Amino acid sequence: MSASRPGVAVLSADSLTPPSLSSATRAEIERSLACYPNRRSAILPVLWAMQRELGWLSPAALREAARIVGLPDSEVFGIATFYTMFNLRPVGRHHLQVCMTLSCSLMGADRLFRHLERKLGIGHGETTRDGRFTLRRVECLAACGGAPCLQANFDYHENLDEAQVDQLLETLK
Repeated sequence: MSASRPGVAVLSADSLTPPSLSSATRAEIERSLACYPNRRSAILPVLWAMQRELGWLSPAALREAARIVGLPDSEVFGIATFYTMFNLRPVGRHHLQVCMTLSCSLMGADRLFRHLERKLGIGHGETTRDGRFTLRRVECLAACGGAPCLQANFDYHENLDEAQVDQLLETLK
């Protein structure tokens, strides 16, 4: 995929070509497949391994995952679109996900999200022009006791206010 404007992905020939995976990722996939009596049960670890290497799951990557586990392409697409942990288009160097479920919303997640939109100049699902940040609203990050919660890449940040979010943005270079 290529971006014609920030946050808007367009299909290109590259996104249709089967991905070239490293031998380490292929070995990780084989280990995952060996853990399940039915190959199709390994779809989540296979998708996760592919995304970890590729950064996102292109249509070709989804087709390759379907081939590996023996599922129809449409079923793998359904799985990948159900889970917010899978990126179906490229994301910025720092993927900011703001939890919007009840606990976080009651504690100010909507306010924090609007603050991030203003600060970064992007909306939900968009990436800054410099490729530094992608911003998304997501459902439950399972940190209700620390609401509002934001996940930056793989790190959780809880009990946030605007000043703490500004400090976090400064640390993410």
